[in-house]
Amino acid sequence: MSTTYIYPETQAAVSAAEWEMRVNLAACYRLMAHYRMTDLIYTHVSARVPDAPHAFLINPYGLMFDEITASSLVKVDHAGNVIHDPTGIGCNPAGFVIHSCIHHARPELHCVLHTHTAAGMGVAAQQRGLLNLSQHAMRFHGVLSYHDYEGVALDLDEQPRLVQDLGPDNKVMILRNHGLLTAGTTVREAFDLVYYLERACQAQIAAQSGGAALRECSDAVAAKVASQFTVSDGSDEQDWPALLRMLDRIDPSFRQ
Repeated sequence: MSTTYIYPETQAAVSAAEWEMRVNLAACYRLMAHYRMTDLIYTHVSARVPDAPHAFLINPYGLMFDEITASSLVKVDHAGNVIHDPTGIGCNPAGFVIHSCIHHARPELHCVLHTHTAAGMGVAAQQRGLLNLSQHAMRFHGVLSYHDYEGVALDLDEQPRLVQDLGPDNKVMILRNHGLLTAGTTVREAFDLVYYLERACQAQIAAQSGGAALRECSDAVAAKVASQFTVSDGSDEQDWPALLRMLDRIDPSFRQ
């Protein structure tokens, strides 16, 4: 059980709404570790503070994802000022550059998630990007954006282009030669999107590695599949509680 990075004073210092968001965000970090979507300490998930919309929560820049707890998350504002950091570690500058501009430009998106997985980087390096090779991939047909690589995301002048390339409606973007990015109205939605985008990338790399001719579906079929995924069957209300139960069985310290 991870107990090193637990700060009881944090819960007493924040609202109930912020604490609930902290628990869900810490859970997302643990899920990223569980499903092997981490890059040591170098990627990030952020969540808007519900009752402080100009502030967001992000991981301390030095903790592994399976060490993240609700109380250890760093709270910063859109200008990069640290509001609360019980660890004293601070946050990843690249994480701030990428996440702050999306939180600022798209206030309806409360969680932003960025990964550097092998499959995600593999597809991000391909000229045609994500192909219509699997149901998981076709889910994103017509709603997937791309952003050209400009170097390590440390320059604030890249922010307008990140926002422009994501667009006013999309929640999923491939950062070319870099990785994956998803955003959601909830932590659950952002995680769901990255989980299936990652699976789509894994399927594409696996299919390509077999050496056989690939069978791509038409854009018409892909559009049909994408539209089918816009109809909820109620499972989106059941999967997140199930994932939290799994985490509680593995190590409930994310809640602290």
